Amino acid sequence: MMNARAIMSKDIAEKFGKRVRVIRLEKGMSQGDIAKKLNVGISYISKIERGTANMSLKNIERLAKALKAPMGELIK
Repeated sequence: MMNARAIMSKDIAEKFGKRVRVIRLEKGMSQGDIAKKLNVGISYISKIERGTANMSLKNIERLAKALKAPMGELIK
């Protein structure tokens, strides 16, 4: 059984991932486009968008730059 902290973290990660996907699609970019800019695999981008990968602040900053979006847009 998940504790309240784990549930809250999962909710935040899922919300973040959905936001990343929306912005990516608005920009007309594929997961592959983002993966190339970040030098990571497409599966990692997929995990981010599904909310199953936890990103460091440094990587969130890199992702925002790749999407050409302010970091704040990703965490709305």
